[in-house]
Amino acid sequence: MNLSDSRTAGQPASFRPLARLSAAEAVFNAIRQDIETGSIPVGSKLSSEATLSQQYGVSRSVIREALRSCTALGLTVTRTGKGTFVIASKVANDLTLGQYSARDLTEARPHIEIPAAGLAAERRTEEELDTLRHIMGAMAAETDPESWVALDSTFHATIARASGNKVFASVVADIRDALAHQSETLNMVADRQHASDIEHQQILAAIENGSAEEARAAMAHHLEAVGVALDSILNS
Repeated sequence: MNLSDSRTAGQPASFRPLARLSAAEAVFNAIRQDIETGSIPVGSKLSSEATLSQQYGVSRSVIREALRSCTALGLTVTRTGKGTFVIASKVANDLTLGQYSARDLTEARPHIEIPAAGLAAERRTEEELDTLRHIMGAMAAETDPESWVALDSTFHATIARASGNKVFASVVADIRDALAHQSETLNMVADRQHASDIEHQQILAAIENGSAEEARAAMAHHLEAVGVALDSILNS
């Protein structure tokens, strides 16, 4: 079985055009559609990662990425040692992003990252600026979604450190895993990666220019766009 003919175990195979999507997006969309249409009913246990990997013709890391997004949307839950189970047939009213929810992040990030970006524009060292440039260059060239997500969270953490404020740096470090989960889900469900790259470039340009006002505005724009994408998922 491959990505154009993919189901969970025990389900009849059917063709589904998945061209132009990443492998993880293709698997995620296929599983999500089956759950939302009832082909995989609530209470069902999905096949193991190894079995799904064989059925979809992708690596187990791709399967894990797709399943994390299903869990973030509130469609499934993974129980250690038991497997992944379908717990809902429609998206939850909030996303689960590891230790925090999407609502938690949406409410908190503007109070942390906007002022941190402004301070970073005023206080960043040349070494920190070079680090941010290197991260942006790597993100622009990165084709692996998981690697891009790791760079994304590193970018935000580096800005917080460049602010020179240890509280901002500590808070962003604490939510870093949740930020990674959020980016992964938004990229897969709302195709945010390219837009994020552009927004990050605007933030970096403002920090390079040493303009606190521009840096705060660029970060505010980025966080607002992330919020809009989250709303589009939750209200779809």
